[in-house]
Amino acid sequence: MIMSNGKWRSGPKSSLLNSILVITSFAIVLVLSVLTDSQPAYALPLHTGNVRAIPAFARKYGLPCSACHTAWPELNNFGQTFRDNGYQLNNDHDSPIYQDPGYFPISFRITPQWHREGINNQPIDAIAGDAASGLVPGRITTHGFDLSGFDLWSAGTLYKNISFTLLPAVEATGGVGFEAAFIRFDNLKGSRWLNFKFGKFELDNMLSEKRFLFLSNNGGFYQSYHFVPVGEMSNAFGLGDNQLGAELSGHSVNSYTRYGVALLSSNDGTPGLPTSRSYDTYLTFSQAFPVGKLGVQRFGGFAYIGRRPTIALTSDGIPIPGAGYGNKSFYRVGFSGDLNIGKFQILPFFLHGYESAFLGTNTAANAALPDGAMAPTWNAGFVETHLHLNPQFVFTNRFELIRMSRQALPTTPLNIGNIDAYSIGYRWYPIMFSRAGVAFHNEYSITKTQGTAPLSGGSGPFDPTGAVWSNSVKAGFDIAF
Repeated sequence: MIMSNGKWRSGPKSSLLNSILVITSFAIVLVLSVLTDSQPAYALPLHTGNVRAIPAFARKYGLPCSACHTAWPELNNFGQTFRDNGYQLNNDHDSPIYQDPGYFPISFRITPQWHREGINNQPIDAIAGDAASGLVPGRITTHGFDLSGFDLWSAGTLYKNISFTLLPAVEATGGVGFEAAFIRFDNLKGSRWLNFKFGKFELDNMLSEKRFLFLSNNGGFYQSYHFVPVGEMSNAFGLGDNQLGAELSGHSVNSYTRYGVALLSSNDGTPGLPTSRSYDTYLTFSQAFPVGKLGVQRFGGFAYIGRRPTIALTSDGIPIPGAGYGNKSFYRVGFSGDLNIGKFQILPFFLHGYESAFLGTNTAANAALPDGAMAPTWNAGFVETHLHLNPQFVFTNRFELIRMSRQALPTTPLNIGNIDAYSIGYRWYPIMFSRAGVAFHNEYSITKTQGTAPLSGGSGPFDPTGAVWSNSVKAGFDIAF
C-alpha cells in the first residue's frame, strides 16, 4: 500500500507533532481509564478477523493504498469493484503465470494494544473468596497490555476468472480456526452478472463488519448484526459472521449496481454440521450513483431468511450433532446506506428482526407453546460517521439502538434486552507502504443493556429496572504486512 509518490511523507517539521500526538493519545486513554473506573470491567475474548486488508494486492499491482480504501481496511468503490471482479484488474497481472516467481499473495495482521474493560451488575461474592457469603451485584474492572488475534490471509487468482481466499485465524487465547476459505468462479459465460462462490465467506453486507474501523470488545462488532432476544437459546446467529455455503452474485461494470443470492447451511458458519439439515437464504441488492462533488452515494436492502432446529435427535440421551429437526423460522430484513459529503461519510442502517414463538420460548416443535406465547420482534439500527481529514487520519463515531417491539411471553417486560451503544475514536496511519501498514488506533465504546441485571446477584430471573453497563477503552497499533 503506497501513495503515488511511493510513500507517505510527513517531513522533519511534523516529526515532533506526530510524537506529541502519540504521547497525548496514550495519556488520554489512561485518563479515561481513571474517569470511567466507576464502571466495571472484564476481559471479553478479542475479536479476530475484524480487519480484511491485504497489502499483497498493492505489492502485486503497484497501486497506492488509497486506490482501494477510504481508510484502510474500509473499501471505496474502486476497491469494491476490484473485489467484485474476483481480485482482478482484467490485465496481464491477474493470472499467476504472469507474476514474478518471488511474489506470494500472503498478508498478516495483529494488534498489540492496551485496553481496559468494565462491566457492572455482575454476581460476585459478598465477601471475596467466601462462596457462603452469597452473591451480590458488583463491578469488575480489568486493564493492561494485550494482543489481538492473528490473521494470516492469502487471496488472489488461481487462473483467469478463478479466485480464492484462505484465512486461518488464531485467537488471542491460542485457538485456531478458518475465518474464511472459498473459491470463486468469475464472469461465467462471459458475464460479470454471473459469479459463483463456494466455501466459507462473509455475507454480502453493504456495511461490512470485517472491514470497519472499530476494534474494541464493546465497539468491535455491530450489536444489530448479532442480537437475539434475551433468554433465547435455540438460535445462535450473526449477520456479520462468515457463513458456509454458496453464493451467486453479479454487478455492473463499475459495481454501482450489485446483487447477491446465497444458500447457506443453518449453522452460523460452524464447520461439522453441528445443528440441523436445513438451509438459510440471504438476498442483497444495492444501487450507487454519483452526485457531483459530493461523491458516490449508495443504498441497499437485504433479507436473511433462516430456520433452526428445536428438537435434538438423541442416542442414549445424548444429542446427535447435525441431526436436529423440528425446524422453525426466523428472518432479518432491512436497508443500509453509504452517503458521502466530501470528506464526511454517513453509514445508516436499519433492521427488523423476527423469531418464531417456538424459538423465542425455547419450545420443541412437538410440544405445546406456553400460554400467550408470541413471536418476538424488534427493530435495530445505527448511524456511523467517518470524517476523513486526509488519507492518513480519520475520526470515527457510531450510535446504535435496539428496541424490542414484542416479547415472546406476555409476562416479560417489553424493555428487557433493549440496547444503547456508542463508540468514538480515531485512526492515524503514519506508515502506509506497498509492503506494510500501521494504524494507530484509539477508541472508547460503551454499551447499556436494559433489564439483564440478575436479581439478588443470581443468574436470574432478570430485574426489568436494572441495566448492565459495559465499556471499553482501547489504544493500540494495528499492523498489516
